[in-house]
Amino acid sequence: MAYDAVKMADWQISEAAEENMPTPEEWRDKLGLEADEIIPQGRLCRLDFMKIIDRLKDKPDGKYIEVTAITPTPLGEGKSTTSCGLMEGMGKRGVNVGGVLRQPSGGPTMNIKGTAAGGGNSLLIPMTEFSMGLTGDINDIMNAHNLAMVALTSRMQHERNYNDEQLARLTRMPRLDVDPTRVEMGWIMDYCAQSLRNIIIGLGGRYDGFTMQSRFGIAVSSELMAILSIVYDLKDLREKLNNITVAFDKTGKPVTTGDLEVGNAMTAWMRNTINPTLMCTAEYQPCMVHAGPFANIAVGQSSIIGDRVGLKIFDYNVTESGFGADIGFEKFWNVKCRYSGLKPHVSVLTSTIRALKMHGGGPKVVAGLPLPEEYTKEGLDVLEKGVANMVHHINTIRMSGINPVVCINRFHTDTDAEVAMVRKAAEEAGARCAESTHWADGGDGALEFADAVIEACEQEPEFKFLYPLETKLRDRVELIAKNVYGADGVAWTPAAEAKAKMLEGDSQYDDYTTMMVKTHLSLTHDPAVKGTPKGWTLPIQDVLIFSGAKFLCPCCGTISLMPGTSSDPAYRRVDVDVDTGKVTGLF
Repeated sequence: MAYDAVKMADWQISEAAEENMPTPEEWRDKLGLEADEIIPQGRLCRLDFMKIIDRLKDKPDGKYIEVTAITPTPLGEGKSTTSCGLMEGMGKRGVNVGGVLRQPSGGPTMNIKGTAAGGGNSLLIPMTEFSMGLTGDINDIMNAHNLAMVALTSRMQHERNYNDEQLARLTRMPRLDVDPTRVEMGWIMDYCAQSLRNIIIGLGGRYDGFTMQSRFGIAVSSELMAILSIVYDLKDLREKLNNITVAFDKTGKPVTTGDLEVGNAMTAWMRNTINPTLMCTAEYQPCMVHAGPFANIAVGQSSIIGDRVGLKIFDYNVTESGFGADIGFEKFWNVKCRYSGLKPHVSVLTSTIRALKMHGGGPKVVAGLPLPEEYTKEGLDVLEKGVANMVHHINTIRMSGINPVVCINRFHTDTDAEVAMVRKAAEEAGARCAESTHWADGGDGALEFADAVIEACEQEPEFKFLYPLETKLRDRVELIAKNVYGADGVAWTPAAEAKAKMLEGDSQYDDYTTMMVKTHLSLTHDPAVKGTPKGWTLPIQDVLIFSGAKFLCPCCGTISLMPGTSSDPAYRRVDVDVDTGKVTGLF
C-alpha cells in the first residue's frame, strides 16, 4: 500500500512499513540463499558474498541498471528515491529485481541534506538503522583509518625521541624519517565539523606526541571507503590497505601503511565490511547497502562486491552513482566498470523540473531555505532554456554506448505542459523517457518508468570506454573535460603540469585510474555557473595520489573533505521515544 507522503514524514512511513518487513530467515527463502550465506544481525542481515559468488559463479548475470542524474540543485534531485521507485515499479511488474545503494554518512543525516534513504513511498527501511550506523561499516572504517594515523604520529614521536641504536632496539623498525610538512593523511570522523578542518596536534611535552599541523575529514572521504567500493575480495582489500601513502620522507619517498606495518591490522578492523547489508524498500523489494565514498573526490559508487552479488541473485540489478552524470556516471563508466569488468545495459538519468528551471536562469536554490515560487509555478520559458543541461548528460551516456532512460521525477507542482516539454527534449536527444510519481505513489506511480527500463534492457548496449588505459594522464583529463564537461580545453598550473609529467613518466602509475575532483553543482569547476556553458577552460591545480586505491585525482578547484554544519541542522529535530526506544524526527 502507498502511504500519504504529504502528511507523513519519511520516518513515519518507514515505521509503518517495518511492521511487515521480512525477517532474515524469510529473505533467505525469498532470495534462494543457503543457510550459511546469510548473517543475521538483529532484524537486518549481511550477505556472505564470497560464499554466494562461489556457489553461483556459473549462473549468468542479470541485467545491470545504473542510476545517475542531471546537474543537481543543492537539494539533490532524488537518485536514491528514483532507484527505490524503479525497484518498486519493476516489482509491481512481477520481475525479480533488487539493487545496491550507498551507505549514508552521519554528517548529512545530522545536517541539512538528509539520510539518502530515498523518501515518501520510495525509501529504504528500516530507516533508523540505515541512517544511524547500519551494521557498523563506517565505524570500522574510522577505526582502521585513524589507526594508520596513530601508527604514523607515534612513529614520528619515537623517531624524534630516540637515536638510531635506541630506535632499532625498541621498535625493531628502520628509521622512516617522515617529513612533517608532507603528511598526506588526516584523521576522520562521521560528522560535518568545520572547526576540525585545520588543527594542531601533539601539544605538550616530548611524550605527548609530535607537534604539527593536521586535519580531520568526514569519514566517507577516506581513501579506505573508496577502497571498499572497488575491491574484489578480502585479499584485495588487504593488499590495497597496505599500499596507502600516509606521508613522504625527507627525500621525497612515499611512506605507506605497509612501511608502518599497520595495514594488516587495518584489514582486521575492516574484515566485516566486505559483506553487504541487506535492506528493502517500503514495498519490500530487496536492496543491499554497501560502501559510501565521496563522489566529487573519490569514485562515488556503491560497491563492486554488491553489484557482483546482485547480478547473481536478481534478474535486474539497480545501482546508483553519486551526483550528476558528469561526475558519478563518468566514474562509473571509466573507473568502476573498468575495475569490475561488468557492462551495464541501461543508465537512468534522474531529472526534475526544478533543477532544469535553475539551469535555465531560475533563482538561486539554497538548502535549508524555502524554494522560490518560480519553482512551484509553471514556467515554460525558463524550463526551455534549462533542458539543454539534460540533453548534455544524455549525450554523455550515449557516448558510452549504454542505453539512456530519462526519469522525470515528478513533483506535485509540476504541470503537464512542463513534463511534456522535458519528454519531447529527451526523446529528440535519443533517450527513452518516462515520468514517475514514485515518491507519492510508490511502485504504482513508477509503472511507465519500469516499463521503459525493462524495454531498454532488451536492447544490447555497445559499451565502450572513453579512453584506453594506456592513455596518458593529461590526455585523459583533456578527453573528460571536452567530452563530458563541455570545456574547450584544460589549463594546468605549472606545478600541476610538472606533477602530471612526473606521473606519466613513472611506469608504476600506468594502471592507476583517473578520478576527477570537481564540484557537483556545475558542469564547470565553478559551482555558481549553471546551465550548459560554452567557451570555457577547465583549470587543474594539483594531482592527488591515492596509492591504495590506485587513483590519480586531478583537482579542478578547492574541494573540502570536511563539510560544515549549517545554522539549522537536522539533529535539532531528532529525538527518542523514551517509552519505546524508537527514533523520531529523521527526515
